[in-house]
Amino acid sequence: MIEKEVIVIGGGLAGSEAAWQVANSGVPVILVEMRPFKSTPAHHTGECGELVCSNSFGALSADRAAGLLQKELRFFNSLIVQIADKFAVPAGGALAVDRSKFSNALTEALSNHPLIEIKRLEQLDLPSKENITILATGPLTADKLANKIQFFTGIDACHFFDAASPIIYGDTINKEIAFKASRYDKGDPAYLNCPMNKNDYIHFRNELIAGEQANLKDFEKESANFFEACLPIEEIARRGIDTMRYGPLKSIGLWNPKWGDLYDRENRLKNRPHAIVQLRMEDLAGKLLNIVGFQTNLKWSEQKRIFRMIPGLEKAEFVRFGVMHRNTFLESPKLLLPTLQFMKRENLLAAGQITGTEGYAAAAAGGMLAGINASLLAKGKKPVTLPDESIIGSLINFISNKNKILSNQKRNKFQPMPASFGLVPELNKKIKDKRLRYKAYQERSTEALKGFKKILDSLLEKDHSLTKIN
Repeated sequence: MIEKEVIVIGGGLAGSEAAWQVANSGVPVILVEMRPFKSTPAHHTGECGELVCSNSFGALSADRAAGLLQKELRFFNSLIVQIADKFAVPAGGALAVDRSKFSNALTEALSNHPLIEIKRLEQLDLPSKENITILATGPLTADKLANKIQFFTGIDACHFFDAASPIIYGDTINKEIAFKASRYDKGDPAYLNCPMNKNDYIHFRNELIAGEQANLKDFEKESANFFEACLPIEEIARRGIDTMRYGPLKSIGLWNPKWGDLYDRENRLKNRPHAIVQLRMEDLAGKLLNIVGFQTNLKWSEQKRIFRMIPGLEKAEFVRFGVMHRNTFLESPKLLLPTLQFMKRENLLAAGQITGTEGYAAAAAGGMLAGINASLLAKGKKPVTLPDESIIGSLINFISNKNKILSNQKRNKFQPMPASFGLVPELNKKIKDKRLRYKAYQERSTEALKGFKKILDSLLEKDHSLTKIN
């Protein structure tokens, strides 16, 4: 009999994954989510795991860090990745999902689990230290709870400004101009591509830079500290005349057969567009499209005016305009153990973007580990750390106190971090070829996790019949 229940605060990706892992270990869970009764500057629904920025989980291939992270999550029957796989939309070599179906299915899976109780209310304070609690409130933690967390940690929260891209109706695109293709022909031709000549590009850039910005809310009026991995498109434009062309508007690897022979060098140089704007499917039917890389803080009227200057989008109708919001995260290396427990309170754990991980799969990974360790605490057992050789383990090491003495960045300039092969330990044998080296990282991770999983399953006595969705 399990006498202790676990409280999970936050129904985003990390909180949802944590609740799933706890419940599948036979431990009852109370999942507290304030939406829809109280929303945030970025959310639009009350569904669990609503994706507020992109609909992409990153590269699928396990020879990329994001892809290996997904593979490791599948190894642990991650609820987030199971549902992402089930509702994937064509996105070349990436895992992208039908945003609405994903969050609906996630909410349904959690609601139907016999050991999960979802409470729709705003958590105003941290539960008492006797409660096993997972803090997964994300970067948009409500003010009252954020103040309590700051008081508990004694450290001011860090923050950056993040933004979301606009979404438009697919049937309002001019298909005579926009063409289907994936970069370097990877995967299905899943993207719609809008080519721009040099004059179009320069005029577009000038309007972006001059475009009127939306006013940030009172608590966001200090000088903007942008997250470099998700810059507003107008900020990218300000950094140089060709910066967009080497970022989200790069044309390399994209070709329309109407332009002639790709392999004829003279023809290629003559007809290659100066820049290309890409549109990615938001839903399985292709009715909604996301303008890739177009996070923005432009006023809505300016978004409509300026983005309609893109060839093929002259009559585009907008489902959702881009918005900017402030994201808060903890200075985790000063606060968290590699088990994701707070150093000051062993029954309190943290997971997801509030810990300083970046990306959807990374949020799920933190939720998975926090859920596993909360389950072990509830069963009177010692928490575990993931193998250093795994992407998840190396990422958790980065955001925890494990290596903080060695890292000047973690002591003084801690910033959110995505999954990266740069975080994993070096191989015993040097491999110069990058692809072979990344493959070796993958094989090493798989072997390390196999041994770890056997030990973990015996500790948790997990019922595997509950770990997979229908």
